[in-house]
Amino acid sequence: MIKVYGIKNCDTVKKTLKWLGDNNIQAELYDYRVNSLDKDWLILAEQRFGWESLVNKRSTTWRNLDENTKKTLTKTTALDLLMEQPTLIKRPIILQDDIALIGFNEIEYATALLNKK
Repeated sequence: MIKVYGIKNCDTVKKTLKWLGDNNIQAELYDYRVNSLDKDWLILAEQRFGWESLVNKRSTTWRNLDENTKKTLTKTTALDLLMEQPTLIKRPIILQDDIALIGFNEIEYATALLNKK
C-alpha cells in the first residue's frame, strides 16, 4: 500500500488519490494536519527533494507569512517552519522504498508506480 502525505481537503491530494484508485493502486492518506508530523520523515523528505521544493509558495499559509520570514528562509528555519505549519508543505508527497514523488504529475506517477505493480 502506498502512503500519500498531504491534507485531505487539498484538491491535488484528492486528484492523486483518485488517480491511484483508478489505477488499482491501494493508497492511504496520512493527513499531517490531523496527525502529528514526524521530524525524521520531514528530514528524509528534505534530503530527497531539497527544502526549497518542500515549501509550497502557492499556499494561503505562505501568502500570510510576513515578508521577512519569506526572504530569510534557510534550510534550518524552513524545516522548523514546516514543522510548525505543515500546511506549508507542498503536497502530496510519496516517499516509499525507492519511490519519491512530490506534487502530482500523471506521467511521473505512471512511470514510478504502474511499473511497480
